[in-house]
Amino acid sequence: MTHPVRSVSHRPNTAGSPPRHAGQPLKGVRILDAFCCIGGAARGYLDLGAHLTGVDIARQPDYCGHEFIQADAVAFIAEHGHRFHFIHTSPPCQGEGAPTKGSNAARNAAAGRTHPRLIGPARAALETTGRPYVIENVAGSTVRKDLRLCGEMFGLGVIMHRYFECGGGFTITQPPHPRHRGRVRGWRHGVYYDGPYVAAYGNGGGKATVAEMQHAKGIDWSTDHLGLREALPPAYTRFVGAAIPTALDHRKAA
Repeated sequence: MTHPVRSVSHRPNTAGSPPRHAGQPLKGVRILDAFCCIGGAARGYLDLGAHLTGVDIARQPDYCGHEFIQADAVAFIAEHGHRFHFIHTSPPCQGEGAPTKGSNAARNAAAGRTHPRLIGPARAALETTGRPYVIENVAGSTVRKDLRLCGEMFGLGVIMHRYFECGGGFTITQPPHPRHRGRVRGWRHGVYYDGPYVAAYGNGGGKATVAEMQHAKGIDWSTDHLGLREALPPAYTRFVGAAIPTALDHRKAA
């Protein structure tokens, strides 16, 4: 079911690339943040000066961008995506990763539980916009693995490998993947392991507390446990965002 869409109060200038500002390379760039959750991805782009509009099917009172719209993200991309300079999407990963694989698949079937698979529909909607974009998701997902980011690349307290499919003319160079410094802290099959990273997922078994997730990911505006678990570390999108001006310049020159 498509949720009603509140009108977007700020319309991006799509006539060409916005002007550049020293220290804020995305100043004037309007980014659509689809499936936005609390805005982990948004914060990285905000730090570079971008204007963020978040869209999510669920209410997100902790969203940190400039504007939040409760709506079906895929439908919103299809209808409004062309009004933005760049589109970031983080479709729900539960239908792509561990919750639907192995013994979890049998448990889901017995309980009649299903998880949406929205990467394909999101990709189809993005391709209609004519805008550069990324689709972010987990290792087992169907996103094309154009970019792989890890918390160790940014000195974070989580490993959290995430993959990005780049489209609409957007490209980015893969950075080196440094060796992990140790294990993720927590219980594994009755054995407790210590390590420099926290497990920012699930509950119990030595999983990270709210305060630990905030510190490990670099998120200080929300205390929502589920939101913190699902949020992308802002350092990831600061890295992605640094490549957006080049993509917009190429579009302008084309």
